[in-house]
Amino acid sequence: MLHTTQLYQHVPEARWPIVYSPRYNITFMGLEKLHPFDAGKWGKVINFLKEEKLLSDSMLVEAREASEEDLLVVHTRRYLNELKGNGHERDFMDDKRVYIMDVYNRHIYPGDRFAKQAIRRKVELEWGTEDDEYLDKVERNIKKSLQEHLPDVVVYNAGTDILEGDRLGGLSISPAGIVKRDELVFRMVRGRRVPILMVTSGGYQKRTARIIADSILNLFGLGLIGPESPSVSAQNSDTPLLPPAVP
Repeated sequence: MLHTTQLYQHVPEARWPIVYSPRYNITFMGLEKLHPFDAGKWGKVINFLKEEKLLSDSMLVEAREASEEDLLVVHTRRYLNELKGNGHERDFMDDKRVYIMDVYNRHIYPGDRFAKQAIRRKVELEWGTEDDEYLDKVERNIKKSLQEHLPDVVVYNAGTDILEGDRLGGLSISPAGIVKRDELVFRMVRGRRVPILMVTSGGYQKRTARIIADSILNLFGLGLIGPESPSVSAQNSDTPLLPPAVP
């Protein structure tokens, strides 16, 4: 059965490869203010970048919500039903085209031992791991991963739950360490001219929005992102806008 989608739209060259929607920010009668997770961090990141004169609304690509009909253009109904277990690790369990490298606190993640089998390169950390050890392991293992499997595209899950003080992550990475991590990943992937998609993912403290914004500013200042970045889809093409999942 053929399915149609309204997600494809032309993206002008002047727009940045940054996809955002105000609907990413979760509100419910003000109760979100009582939750330790900053449910509005994505909007704050965009506002910080606007204050730094890096972005304006006209430069953003606004995400459109994908309906089930949209998703069925590229996925089977069986696959969509399976999305209801442990996300990408179970989804790609037997797909040899997908190479998963995961860096995590081994005492808290992943609890799903079956899903863990899908991780091709496991980088396990101890409680309270700090910048030097963390960055060394990230750099060494990304290099090895890219030698084992040169991808067509990299989806980079740039979580900030590694930040010192995050009770869920249990690590002790500084704000500067997070900025450096993103720089390392982009340098290594872009150095091989591989497109990269960065999603901001987890991070459960109020200060994470500022750190994410600082990292994006750093990547821009180093020439690793921008409207003419090789990591963007081919120019003058129609781009599918599937909004990333909000954790």
